[in-house]
Amino acid sequence: MSDEQITLSEVEWSRAWNVRGDAAQPTFKLEAERLLGVALPLRSNGTARSNATAHDGGTLALWSGPGSWLVMAGTDAVQMDFDAARVALNAAGGALFDVSASYVAWKISGVNAARVLNRTCPLDFHPRVFPAGGCAQSVLGHVNAVFYRPRETPEFVVAVGRSFAADAWHALCQSAETDGYRVGPRSALAAPVG
Repeated sequence: MSDEQITLSEVEWSRAWNVRGDAAQPTFKLEAERLLGVALPLRSNGTARSNATAHDGGTLALWSGPGSWLVMAGTDAVQMDFDAARVALNAAGGALFDVSASYVAWKISGVNAARVLNRTCPLDFHPRVFPAGGCAQSVLGHVNAVFYRPRETPEFVVAVGRSFAADAWHALCQSAETDGYRVGPRSALAAPVG
């Protein structure tokens, strides 16, 4: 296998929740962070991660718009009661939606990972523009997608709506074909930035 070969791997997580609310309201912000175990990133296209241990994949919060975040937890993360969290967040002026079954995601890694994504996505994935810890929404082919760069290495996570998974997978494979690719084993939600 060439060092330049691309690896495509399915990403697993235990939960994906959409959080809505006004982070300028201290009651909502504090309650959301207490319930979710992770800070809500306040800057556009920012992310935040809980302190993960060797046995806990941690929780990742991705900014998805003003007052909206996608919060994902690794497969080993502490289980949480969605209904209790939803009621508590509603009481603090926010909203919580379970979207765990709504997304599929893949990790794209290899020296030319950014080039592979650029064959089907208009975002600039250069590290100066799309740094480690960054996220953005755009398209993968003709499918809406969320892109996340967990670290400085050439590695990205792409999440799409489950109903578009076949189209997105086809677009990824077709884009990676020129560089050569292999399908790797399933992997846990991407490790912390660093």
